[in-house]
Amino acid sequence: MTQLFSPMTMRGTEIANRIWLAPMCQYSCESEDGMPNTWHLVHLGARAQGGFGLILTEASAVLPEGRISPQDAGIWNDDQAEAWSSITDFVHSQGSRIGVQLAHAGRKASTYRPFEGNPRGSVPEADGGWPTLGASAIAYPGYEAPQEMTKDDIAEVVDAFAAAAVRAIDAGFDLVELHAAHGYLLHSYLSPLSNERTDEYGGDLTGRSRMLTETYQAVRAAVGEEVPVFVRLSASEWREGGFDIAEAVVVSRDLKERGVDLIDVSSGGNFPVKVPVGPGYQVPLSAAIRAEGVNTGSVGLITDPEQAETILASEQADAIFLARAALREPAWPQRAAHDLGVEPGPYPPQYTRGAW
Repeated sequence: MTQLFSPMTMRGTEIANRIWLAPMCQYSCESEDGMPNTWHLVHLGARAQGGFGLILTEASAVLPEGRISPQDAGIWNDDQAEAWSSITDFVHSQGSRIGVQLAHAGRKASTYRPFEGNPRGSVPEADGGWPTLGASAIAYPGYEAPQEMTKDDIAEVVDAFAAAAVRAIDAGFDLVELHAAHGYLLHSYLSPLSNERTDEYGGDLTGRSRMLTETYQAVRAAVGEEVPVFVRLSASEWREGGFDIAEAVVVSRDLKERGVDLIDVSSGGNFPVKVPVGPGYQVPLSAAIRAEGVNTGSVGLITDPEQAETILASEQADAIFLARAALREPAWPQRAAHDLGVEPGPYPPQYTRGAW
């Protein structure tokens, strides 16, 4: 048995293997109501058929104003949760687990979806956009400046994350992930480049991480001790003076002590920067956090089964998240099983005659 195809259990939830689908925005709620639809069922369901042990949804907004674009998915109401339930049912029927990424886009909300031919930047209110909120009134370059959040705003968002987490578990999700990466709301609090607050939610790392800590604590209290909770972090902003791996290690260690089950390690997104992209370029960030005894998942130009196996075997991560590779190849785990000599591969019975 390879590391890649070994099961992992957290809080009694067993995941069949360590090949996990990373959250990737689809921008496909065409009615602009946050309702997942047939596109989401087919997109996520195909990867469950393809053998991914865990499927994570795209960023799903906990409030309407938390959407990145008007076409983002949401889980801020019960109708959305009910629509998600048909997707969780299908994923479970394929032997996979499924989690929802709970998100608020903060100062990067109310933007055009990044499809070819679309404008870039903020959607005007006259065209369906809305005012945005942030840790401070600092705009993401090219976007409208957000309003600095009041303490009442903070409390509303924390409560919304907790309520969305309850809806998610009721809809059949096995776990939840808090999106604190890529310049969205929770990340914007962590970074001194986007957080210039002088109250208890700013200043030193303890202050800047308070919003994330309070959100996690509210979610944990809402879902109980049996549900795994992940946090996605941008462990480096690739910019001097930004949130970096040293701070990410401290935050990750604190989150683990509070009960977070895994850190989904990504990077960047808070400002436009030149990222030193290459095969496995974020693996060292995952390794640094894992060295502190924290479970991690690594993502970012991991494309080859042997590469993925080496990352796990060398204890640089506990799981592999695939993103673009999974878009190209929904059955990547089936090919990986063949390449690594794992028999039988993770095939639904309808597909065994097409086995590698």
